[in-house]
Amino acid sequence: MASLRGIQQPELSKKLFKVIKSENHAIGAYETAGRERISIASQLSDWGEATGDDSISDISDKLGVLMSELGEQEDVFAQNLEDYRGVLKQIRNTESSVQPSRDHKAKIADELQKLKYKEPQSTKLVQLEQELVRAEAQNLVAEAQLTNITRQKLKEAYDLHFAATIERAEKQVILARHGRRLLNLLDDTPVVPGDARPAFEHTNQARQILNDAEEDLRDWQPHLEPIPSAATNMGPNLMPSSTGTGAPSSVGAMEPPEPPVHGASPSEVPISQMGAGEEQYHPIQQQLSPEARDVSGNTAVHHSTYGGSEAGQPTGNYQ
Repeated sequence: MASLRGIQQPELSKKLFKVIKSENHAIGAYETAGRERISIASQLSDWGEATGDDSISDISDKLGVLMSELGEQEDVFAQNLEDYRGVLKQIRNTESSVQPSRDHKAKIADELQKLKYKEPQSTKLVQLEQELVRAEAQNLVAEAQLTNITRQKLKEAYDLHFAATIERAEKQVILARHGRRLLNLLDDTPVVPGDARPAFEHTNQARQILNDAEEDLRDWQPHLEPIPSAATNMGPNLMPSSTGTGAPSSVGAMEPPEPPVHGASPSEVPISQMGAGEEQYHPIQQQLSPEARDVSGNTAVHHSTYGGSEAGQPTGNYQ
């Protein structure tokens, strides 16, 4: 079914459709990796208990807690990537809406050239030339809207992506450093046959390491270089506004002429269905969905934007 949707995509949006589809597979892989990591952490704890060695049992149990939290961070990362993928869809939908405008302009131009060749004196030439002027004007507006939304949303999407990547990496470092602290509590001095291992004396220290890891994750804050956006003056019609309140400027004020009497207006782009579970999109020349018309002033991502700094945290002190 997904392959069929890919075939039905307008030519202009096919490449980004593939990117979004591939990202969906990657997100699924991160979610799977997170579940596997949590499962492995549980298995490690069970194995340590089965060894009958109190030191190994205690350390492996604490390591399992840290590794389980690493798995939770994979799931948080996958959720943040879904947000980034959703922004890419806005570009794809805009591309899909522009394609009919391009096709309409090309069709009229082709009909005009054929008529000039076959019937150079035809009275229909004037009508086709007028239709071509209208189609070119509407396409000019659509192309400007496309480049505006593409640049803005590309910055916004990968701001989300890289902020999520930094969060995941920094929290993995926190957990890994505390994991290495746990390893330092395990005495690996060789013993000769018949000698007994001394009792494990670092139970409280191991518990404190987990509490330290929990506290460090809770206190984590992103330190990101802002990514400014100059799209603050873009109006609802995806054109620059002179006042910053949506009023069209000299560029955005260009209104397409009335549609021709014969033939469909290029602005009358049919609503397309992107497939099960995905949003519909509407003609870009007349009205974009509220999602596609979202305009942000600064795309720098704060941790509260995607809730990553709190999701997946351990709860309560470890006893």
